[in-house]
Amino acid sequence: MSDETLRDIAPDARMECGVCWHVYDPAEGDPVWQIPPGVAFADLPADWRCPECDAPQEKFLRCEN
Repeated sequence: MSDETLRDIAPDARMECGVCWHVYDPAEGDPVWQIPPGVAFADLPADWRCPECDAPQEKFLRCEN
């Protein structure tokens, strides 16, 4: 995902994996990758991948609700 695209994502936006449908919620963080609550999707480390299926960040889509 390009930096420009990441900037367009609201900091509190929930992102859903297009492969396995896992949802990354910034309010919860990601205990598998030891990401604390409050970290926006755009601020995840570049090597972060889906904790369920190992898909790259590029496979994630913004949840509408």
